[in-house]
Amino acid sequence: MSTRRSSRGSISEEEINELISKLQSLLPNSRRRGSSQASTTKLLKETCNYIKSLHREVDDLSDRLSDLMATMDHNSPGAEIIRSILRS
Repeated sequence: MSTRRSSRGSISEEEINELISKLQSLLPNSRRRGSSQASTTKLLKETCNYIKSLHREVDDLSDRLSDLMATMDHNSPGAEIIRSILRS
């Protein structure tokens, strides 16, 4: 990322556009858009929604793992595999 700054130390419009483009590339199913304010706002909303969905997925997987561990014999090879994965 460029480190060009205006005399007041703020981020240039070019840098903002670069950051928006990078953010857009990280989102699944993101369509190419212009750099208008409306599309930037929509992109930021999509980003927030995507982050929320990732949090829900992590919570769901955590719950499922907890349920699985609760039903396993803690000395079983499967339980040991899960513990080793969680340690790494």
